[in-house]
Amino acid sequence: MEMPQCLMCGNKFFFLVIEIQADTTVADAVKVLSECNILSAPVINPDAATSMNWRERYLGIIDYSAIVLWVLETAEVAAVALSASTATAVGLGAGAVGALGALAVGVTGPAAVAGLTVAAVGAAVAGGVAADQASGGDAPAAADNLGKEFYKVILQEEPFKSTTVKSIVKSYRWAPFIPVATDSSMLSVLLLLSKYRLRNVPVIEPGNPELQNYITQSAVVGGLEGCKGRDWFDCIAARPISDMGLPFMSSNEVISIQNDDLVLEAFKRMRDNHVGGLPVVEGPSKKIVGNVSIRDIRHLLLKPELFSNFRQLTVEDFISTVVSTGQEIGRVTTPITCKVDSTLGSVIQCLATKRVHRIYIVDENEVTGVITLRDVISCFIFEPPNFFDNYFGFSVKEMLNK
Repeated sequence: MEMPQCLMCGNKFFFLVIEIQADTTVADAVKVLSECNILSAPVINPDAATSMNWRERYLGIIDYSAIVLWVLETAEVAAVALSASTATAVGLGAGAVGALGALAVGVTGPAAVAGLTVAAVGAAVAGGVAADQASGGDAPAAADNLGKEFYKVILQEEPFKSTTVKSIVKSYRWAPFIPVATDSSMLSVLLLLSKYRLRNVPVIEPGNPELQNYITQSAVVGGLEGCKGRDWFDCIAARPISDMGLPFMSSNEVISIQNDDLVLEAFKRMRDNHVGGLPVVEGPSKKIVGNVSIRDIRHLLLKPELFSNFRQLTVEDFISTVVSTGQEIGRVTTPITCKVDSTLGSVIQCLATKRVHRIYIVDENEVTGVITLRDVISCFIFEPPNFFDNYFGFSVKEMLNK
């Protein structure tokens, strides 16, 4: 199949599709995403491999956002149960595993529905009882044992060792799985990637259940960068970002993380605010000193021997450890910045050539705004009245707005 091209400049937006089987373990899925340098992948239902219906063939998308949600909830549940005083106070023993046990320690949320947290409580309470005996009932010491044992539990012991992608996709759905056809308009794709906040859009061919490819935010912005020299692009690109209404936030709406905060807090903040990255700042002046993104969770999972004390690990120490391994030099530590009077063209060039997802606007080293790939795409499109309702239907729009 010949790859579709952008009607604006002829650039191709597509990449090789990497798919993950639903029965793949979470640990193996992280390895695939990391080795292929991708943020997400479609999940195939092995029970519907011969189905001609894409709705049956694909269960959804697994991405770092879903994995972060799973890791954080697992860690939080285990931390509660590993506190010896909490475990004994609720009257739970190693054998008290079940829905009642989950409710007793206040466990709720998607993982409880999936049956994941119930098992987590059982394993963690057992560890809490042992920690209680070893520490003489010191609750903080018992909870701190989680830092040493968590990775052993999550990667080497049941039920976490066998936790599959299927469980994660069903319980921690960050974004809906909404494909477009090969003959769909690019306006529909660009709206999905910007206004409706999808990171990537699957492409299918009518009558064929297999995905043909993905259109990503990064690919679209890279395509725009390739439009240099065209009058329409150069006219827009020469304008200051402020003329385009960028950034789409005030300075007090910027979500950041202090370099001496815990790295788990950084991932929690991304989860709670549905953002993919945070500027790392230092001191009361909030001078920007680094960047941490949601995909960095893979370092915690792929290099557990480096992060055994992850519950006490600061953002600064996390970044330093990653750099010391020789991985992601420049991408994890160096924040990409611009000034408020920068042109849209310079921002697009920076995002495309640096292969990053966001650029921070700074004023005397203090972050005053953030521009994402989604924001840049929004500058080039306009949604006609009722366009989305007519094209996708009301039900899809409702799903996207949730």
